[in-house]
Amino acid sequence: MAEKLTLGKALNTGLRRALERDPKVIIMGEDVGKLGGVFRITDGLQKDFGDDRVIDTPLAESGIIGTAIGLAIRGYRPICEIQFDGFVYPAYDQIVSQVAKMHYRSQGKVRLPIVIRIPFGGGIGAVEHHSESPEAYFAHTAGLKVVACSNPEDAYFMIQQAVESDDPIVFLEPKRRYWEKGDVDLDLDPASAHPLHASRTVRPGNDVTVLAYGPMVRTALDAAAAAEEDGRSLEVIDLRSLSPLDLGPAYESVRRTGRCVVVHEAPSNVGLGAELAARITEECFYSLESPVLRVTGFDTPYPAARVEEEYLPDLDRVLDAVDRSFGW
Repeated sequence: MAEKLTLGKALNTGLRRALERDPKVIIMGEDVGKLGGVFRITDGLQKDFGDDRVIDTPLAESGIIGTAIGLAIRGYRPICEIQFDGFVYPAYDQIVSQVAKMHYRSQGKVRLPIVIRIPFGGGIGAVEHHSESPEAYFAHTAGLKVVACSNPEDAYFMIQQAVESDDPIVFLEPKRRYWEKGDVDLDLDPASAHPLHASRTVRPGNDVTVLAYGPMVRTALDAAAAAEEDGRSLEVIDLRSLSPLDLGPAYESVRRTGRCVVVHEAPSNVGLGAELAARITEECFYSLESPVLRVTGFDTPYPAARVEEEYLPDLDRVLDAVDRSFGW
């Protein structure tokens, strides 16, 4: 049964299914209980599952993750909400020093099946520390898996798949897309859905391969629709998993198109785009008709809300990169 849900409601429904499926699943974070989260992603869950499974925590991100580590060692499957992307840094030490390394340090004896949910990216007119894109920090960290949903269907299935995984997963949610709607098949078993760590071609094309994830997938699709009016065919691939990367479909695509544009909100310097450009160049060098180009945020702190639209990659900047790829 397919229902049209917002991305936020799809996450809420997926979390509800995870709580129903396994009594060891718990949700913890700032204001996730009575308030239902600042974006209402956990709305109604404490009412239905109790305050011992949907737990309002103190304003202490390091404490949230540290507590989750202890719970995971004792057999629980914690889902931690970091209220905003820019609030994750107090917990960074716990994540990279403990969560990411415990399995390796214990020679496989200890697993930490923790999901760390982070609303990320800009576009909502927020104040400082509320529009960060910290994905590269975590994708760089061995021992962590990092995924980013971009639409309601993926949000619903990916959050359940992440909870069922025995690995620690940083789960990135594009906050500017929380209110966008899409069809979700609520009857499909998550085990039968698209694999968690697999990319997906969301629009076929022949002239340029566009790689994106999270909030920029919609921007890339809009650019592809606009490019079609000018006679250019863009193939858009939603990466979905940032660590590990699944680049098989990207390689196949670039070998056909000969051109590649990578789009993300985070700054360019040492961002995911650099890794993607390097891998595409290594694997598809003799197929490339032009260099792999990046369309990203600028190498500055995230700006004030009144000028964030100047900072964020948009349709015009993606199309400009497409044009430049034909100018070499």
